[in-house]
Amino acid sequence: MVLPVYVYGQPVLRKVAQPIDKDYEGLADLIQNMKDTMYASDGIGIAAPQVGVSARIIYIDVDVLADDFPELKGKRLVLINPELTIDETSDTVTREEGCLSLPGVHENVTRHSKIHLHWFDENWTEHDEDIEGYLARVVQHEYDHLDGKLFIDHISPIRHSLIRGRLNNMIKGKTRVNYRVKFFKTQGRR
Repeated sequence: MVLPVYVYGQPVLRKVAQPIDKDYEGLADLIQNMKDTMYASDGIGIAAPQVGVSARIIYIDVDVLADDFPELKGKRLVLINPELTIDETSDTVTREEGCLSLPGVHENVTRHSKIHLHWFDENWTEHDEDIEGYLARVVQHEYDHLDGKLFIDHISPIRHSLIRGRLNNMIKGKTRVNYRVKFFKTQGRR
């Protein structure tokens, strides 16, 4: 089922998501709904807080980028309770990022090119892997959502002030989006 994507201003996007256990009720349905929502929104990654659920779950499908990044061919990941360590000795790369929860906003973000990730997949199989390149960027972006962060937290104060009007419009629900969203309800709005 396609769920609405929670847009900037929604409190769940700034909350640290909680780890889950094997008995988490409705896990398979939630993962499928996250997939459906991401594909319907033309995304390449989605975290549970983006559909209003404060749980440490991410779904990533970067196969669509395989023409530019051949190493991403067929790369689809369900990350449950991921633990990310950034390789601070790795090169940093600056690239434009966008986010389903920040429709229409694209900014250059600098991130490290290598990370180490420990996680469980949807079958509760444990994984431990070094990840680099574009996939490392996507994982870092989605992982930020689990810690209540957004990619705009990585941009300069000047760039942030330049997009403040667009962010305020999102909070007020005055942003055009071509997928289902849930805007923050300000006091007095219906």
